[in-house]
Amino acid sequence: MKWYAKLYTRLVFVFLYLPIIVLIVFSFNESKSRANWTGFSFHWYKELFHNELILSSLRNTLIIALAASVIALVLGTMAAVGIYAMRRKWFKSLVMNITYLPILNPEIVTGVSMLLLFVSFGNGIQKFNTWIGGTALSFLQLPEMQLGFVTLIIAHVTFCTPYVILNILPKLRQMDRFTFEAAQDLGCSPKLAFYKVVIPEIMPGMVSGFLMAFTYSLDDFVISYFVSSASSQTLPVTIFSMVRKRVSPEINALTAIIFVVVLALLLLSNYYSARKEKQMMRKEEPEA
Repeated sequence: MKWYAKLYTRLVFVFLYLPIIVLIVFSFNESKSRANWTGFSFHWYKELFHNELILSSLRNTLIIALAASVIALVLGTMAAVGIYAMRRKWFKSLVMNITYLPILNPEIVTGVSMLLLFVSFGNGIQKFNTWIGGTALSFLQLPEMQLGFVTLIIAHVTFCTPYVILNILPKLRQMDRFTFEAAQDLGCSPKLAFYKVVIPEIMPGMVSGFLMAFTYSLDDFVISYFVSSASSQTLPVTIFSMVRKRVSPEINALTAIIFVVVLALLLLSNYYSARKEKQMMRKEEPEA
């Protein structure tokens, strides 16, 4: 590789990671200044863990991301198996195009659409409750639809499910079609054959889909901004609200912690994959 190619690669990495490094360095700055270094201190990390707003938003974000990812994993797995089993190519192609829509659709459009849907649904419930309120069927009144945890989870499941489907479908295509039938011939029921044969074959895709759904849910701002309420804000929405007023060094500390955690998980994942690959290569080596 020529010297200018190496220089170009290094400049790209500097461009990508220098802002993060500067942010992490100034998270240890003693003062609030973002330009002048006055001394090394863990003050803003202590302040971060005493900030109830940030901690509650982080808790909301993790709960919503976990719930949305699990639901999206179940729905996406069932949808992927159903799409894979379709025989009509034109209908299968139509369903796949519909699956791509939430991914290709701008988030601002999805967020506004989800907000209008929830508001319309809430108004419909309110009218229904008013209509039956004075009748003998008043016990059938429905709970009011309000923006909060439920709407956030529904919205996140909506845009996370396609990622799960697109991660599982390639694994289904790689699987031998006759394996499922062979398991049934050997005495397995269709349900048992699905859990014992199909699930292990598509498990890598399920794990990838779950992690991708969790990451996108954790990172989402635009859609969450439209469907959240003051009592159920996610961390990106809270950070945006704080940044509009002033950039607190507590945000630097929080971002540094998130970056270190993600980096540690990535290194552990790569180490585990490399170790597993070495073990497989040793097993495949012929005995002397």
